Amino acid sequence: MTAQAEAVIRYATLDDMEEVAALFDSYRQFYNEEPNYVGSLHFLRERVFLGESQVIVAVVGDEIAGFTQLFPSFSSVTMQRLWILNDLYVKQAFRSLGIGESLLQGAANFAHEAGAKQLFIEGAVDNLRACALYERFGFIRNRGYYYYHYPLHAAATTPDEQINVVPTVK
Repeated sequence: MTAQAEAVIRYATLDDMEEVAALFDSYRQFYNEEPNYVGSLHFLRERVFLGESQVIVAVVGDEIAGFTQLFPSFSSVTMQRLWILNDLYVKQAFRSLGIGESLLQGAANFAHEAGAKQLFIEGAVDNLRACALYERFGFIRNRGYYYYHYPLHAAATTPDEQINVVPTVK
């Protein structure tokens, strides 16, 4: 029997956060962030407690072998809910056993049940293994749009450059 057949895919609870935080910290380090278990734990607990994300875990035996974290969004064009699959990580010992695919299926099931139009994921262009998994699963590489990001540390820092948004008073 494979680890895929033995894996239980379920929603994480606040009780799982210490174990998930260790995986989340490893995931962040994969993307060249400094280790920060305490920050990882705080971030995850806050997201889950406030209902700002959905964390799904793969459990093999009594060990969390991997996780995925989804964040809600919307399409203003279609006026429908979207979910962004922001994080997907499987412990090294459990890779190539179908755990990642099982987590993707759990995420897709969750998004569908939540009435979402689509599930989005992005992958680093040099992470060929992950990108191959996404495409094998059925994700379609976007060829019609460019995605941009704007680092807010680059935002205006002097009063002359700032535009303040004035709150509406009723």
